[in-house]
Amino acid sequence: MKQIILPSLMCHSQEELEQDLRRLKGTAKVLHLDIVNGKFANNETFQFDFKLVGDFKYQAHLMINNPEKWIREHFSEIDLFIPHIEKIKDVKKHIKELQIKDKKIAFALLPETNISSIEKFLLQTDCILVLTVQPGFYGSKFLPEQLEKISKIKEINPRVKVIVDGGMNPKTIKLAAKAGADLFVSGSYTTKAEIPKERVELLEKSVGGVK
Repeated sequence: MKQIILPSLMCHSQEELEQDLRRLKGTAKVLHLDIVNGKFANNETFQFDFKLVGDFKYQAHLMINNPEKWIREHFSEIDLFIPHIEKIKDVKKHIKELQIKDKKIAFALLPETNISSIEKFLLQTDCILVLTVQPGFYGSKFLPEQLEKISKIKEINPRVKVIVDGGMNPKTIKLAAKAGADLFVSGSYTTKAEIPKERVELLEKSVGGVK
């Protein structure tokens, strides 16, 4: 079965990272890293010289200023980079550089970001992350109105994979699936659970009832 649930990590130390990775081993093949530098959102995660293990593939949601620099520094470690388009200095250049190096193109949309800001780049984009919470912390309030963006994105480019990030549980994930989302990021509900695999299976089951 193709992985559709992406457990997310918001770590403050290598010790916490290693603990989360041990707990998630055998639960997922791809993990979602939330990179926050305290300026973009009021939190700081992965602001240390972190080391990842080869048991997983990784995608990184970059809630930082100057994401291009972070991408250059971590290019070989991360499979998919998801910066916020408003933080990219030259979007055309960014897309071209990643395409030349055979990386997929992805962008994240804040709750207050309109589709119009990304519309002209959507045909060149592989993935869009729609935030359904205000970013920066686990457990933020779910914002269902953000799901309306999914159909608008798919109208412009039906091939885009839409990732929904924030507030996912067996109830909310059904709403996201019904709205047309393809992948679902889950943080505290899965990563911090006593048995993450059980939580992932519950979410998969909930999506299966819709799709």
